[in-house]
Amino acid sequence: MTREEFLNSMADLVELPRGALKGPEQLNAIEQWNSLAMISFIALADANNRVSLSPRQMMKCTTVSDLLQIAKVDP
Repeated sequence: MTREEFLNSMADLVELPRGALKGPEQLNAIEQWNSLAMISFIALADANNRVSLSPRQMMKCTTVSDLLQIAKVDP
């Protein structure tokens, strides 16, 4: 999955239009970034990149780019 495809999938998770996420967005500024979105992100990373993430890892992330990094999405 490309970076753009992953960002579009993330946008779907947080109910934003496709193309709305670029990477530098602060997670705390995304209204729909909540525990359900976190679980969905974990499933997305596992299904597409075969990366096993924990909520603890995600709690250290402050931006969308941070999430992409731990999910091992290529820049």
